[in-house]
Amino acid sequence: MDQSKFKGRSLLTWLDYTEEEIRYLLDLSGQIKTEAHSGEIKRRFTGKTLALLFEKRSTRTRCAFETAFGEEGGHPVFLSTQDIQLGVKESLEDTARVLGRMFSAIQFRGFKQATAETLARYSGVPVYNGLTDDFHPTQALADIQTLEENFGPSRGKKLCFVGDGRNNVARSLMVICSKLGIHFTVITPPALNPDAALTAGCAPLAAATGAQIRVTADLGEVAGADALYTDVWASMGEEGKKEERARLLAPYQVNQALMDRTGRGDSIFLHCLPAVKGEEVTPEVIDGPQSRAWDEAENRKHTIKAIMLATL
Repeated sequence: MDQSKFKGRSLLTWLDYTEEEIRYLLDLSGQIKTEAHSGEIKRRFTGKTLALLFEKRSTRTRCAFETAFGEEGGHPVFLSTQDIQLGVKESLEDTARVLGRMFSAIQFRGFKQATAETLARYSGVPVYNGLTDDFHPTQALADIQTLEENFGPSRGKKLCFVGDGRNNVARSLMVICSKLGIHFTVITPPALNPDAALTAGCAPLAAATGAQIRVTADLGEVAGADALYTDVWASMGEEGKKEERARLLAPYQVNQALMDRTGRGDSIFLHCLPAVKGEEVTPEVIDGPQSRAWDEAENRKHTIKAIMLATL
């Protein structure tokens, strides 16, 4: 496809990208991973700079952006809330204007989706959503790359998210699966159902690709799944709700008995990490032969590099 369609674009949510564009990024991610494993060294970001804005702590997102950008000859600059004004003493709009004059692109990882949107609106450079309370799009792309490495083209595959159906990973997976024709089931207690507006918004997208999007409390829905996915019971910023979440979600732990209910020996386990072993997933699953959590973590880097290459 015409790569110029990506030039200068932000990635705030996969709602802004077409199926063809997401497929292009997945293909590019595969090419980049092959280059990395063969030891190829390139310098495609020479002379470019990347601002890394972090309100929330990070392992995979920070390391993926920094190493992907630095290995290509670019200069990433890490800026936490201790290092930069993000709406304190200076408006967010003014910060965005300044950063846009100094950097080739901006990554934001924090709380409000509106912050990422404001940065994109006023900076004039690509802004990449490294996680907000609403969406985690770079994670979702790595998840689909991992799914396809194990099962080939993802259209028609079945992915089940078991746990807190409202969290940013579940929401991002619902969007990207709808766009790519992947059957996606959220298995969660009714109190933690994904918000109705997002589910309704994904319905016409899924209809166009043949994806089946389901929300249920029935663990029996894992039958036939290619992959089971889970995340921590209390996301960053929700630590005060941990006891309530544990009560609601304990029956939804991904353990070997649940993996076996897929009825398939080749089903895989996915997790965006970090994991609390013994809570949302048992050690025997995440550390066992069906787990692809570590491939998934590596793929954060390759997919993030692909997004930056396409848009820069």
